[in-house]
Amino acid sequence: MSARVLVVDDVLANVKLLEARLTAEYFEVVTAMSGQEALDICARTPCDIVLLDVMMPGMDGFEVCRRLKADPATHHIPIVIITALDQPSDRVKGLEAGADDFLTKPVSDLALLARVRSLTRLKMMTDELRMRAISGHQAGINALGDSVLDDGLNGRVLVVDDRAASYERIQIALRDSHKVDVETSPQEALFRAAETDYDLMIVSLGFADFDALRLCSQARSLERTRNLPILVIAEPEDTARVLRGLDLGVNDYLLRPIERNELLARVMTQVRRKRYADRLRTNVQMSMELALTDGLTGLYNRRYMETHLETLLEKAEDGGRPLGIIMIDIDHFKPINDNYGHDAGDAVLREFAARVQASVRGIDLSCRYGGEEFVIVMPDADLSIASVVGERLRKKIGGLPFSVSNGQRKLDVTISVGIAMRQDGDKADTIIKRADEALYRAKRDGRNRVVSDAA
Repeated sequence: MSARVLVVDDVLANVKLLEARLTAEYFEVVTAMSGQEALDICARTPCDIVLLDVMMPGMDGFEVCRRLKADPATHHIPIVIITALDQPSDRVKGLEAGADDFLTKPVSDLALLARVRSLTRLKMMTDELRMRAISGHQAGINALGDSVLDDGLNGRVLVVDDRAASYERIQIALRDSHKVDVETSPQEALFRAAETDYDLMIVSLGFADFDALRLCSQARSLERTRNLPILVIAEPEDTARVLRGLDLGVNDYLLRPIERNELLARVMTQVRRKRYADRLRTNVQMSMELALTDGLTGLYNRRYMETHLETLLEKAEDGGRPLGIIMIDIDHFKPINDNYGHDAGDAVLREFAARVQASVRGIDLSCRYGGEEFVIVMPDADLSIASVVGERLRKKIGGLPFSVSNGQRKLDVTISVGIAMRQDGDKADTIIKRADEALYRAKRDGRNRVVSDAA
């Protein structure tokens, strides 16, 4: 795995030792000898993970961690504090400062590399989401969410443990900050995790007759639980299994006996990270939807329709299947805007789109072509089916007044409809042109009617 690791320590020997270990595993290593130098490097050079010493002159590692996590440009970078401090209060202080993990010197090569690989893998997944979300933000499609201020509290946590003394202790520790559910069966836990929107799953490795790592692996293989953070609870002698879990996609771990404040800090970190990733995914999904759909009506936009229509025409021609195009224009739409305002016009367009969606088949493609013009693409529909749909829609629009001005006014609206059927060799622009010509004849002949280009 190629990744850039920033090693921060004021002792040159420590820096050289970590640099040698990581370089041997083909990581790119950047070094800093002070907290301020580390901040400067992160500001100008993308880093995938920071290995940070605590005891440094001037600015200690806790302060460096806090500053990196408070900056929207760097708060997503995983930070592992590596120090000789080994008290639970020290670990909690580091985690509360925003650190993703806390390793005590001397650190074994196995533990170090497992942690670095696990966190850089997570960082790279997050980076992809961030780039897509930032692209949408720069294009003006969405607002880039900011999770720096998320407190990581009030999460929904699933504890998977079959020992009452163990899970009750976890429940008591978390109950004031999170909603905690308990599942004693690992098999049932997978179903619960898939069916419920949890922020974290805590899994005990102490099951007597079940390998809990199998549950972790299964959770990573299912679409519904792939992004659910997993924190495992293990005995001190289970280090090898913990490292194996990190390779399988486990996000974090705690060794017994569980220290309450450390548990709270680690849970808070995972919940916060989950919400940040969820917010990025939501922004990416919004970007994709908004790039394909019309913001006012929710129907597909013209760009998507033209691209998709070419594909549908090719499939129809290859299979010798029919395909129909219905082009619709709302009659006398400009006077609605002029006489009642653009809010009334927007209300008519939204309601019109809803009636269109209720009148077509599930396989049909409904699009806003521009202004008050709409197009319906109907795969596997011959002229008789397209004509029935066009007439049904004309009656549905004209048969029930449109409510505008918060329901205080009712407007009668009619539509003109043009229909064109696929002919051999048709391209998107040619079949659209024929449908548009049929629509023009419908408008010329008095509006509020359906006309086919075969008529």
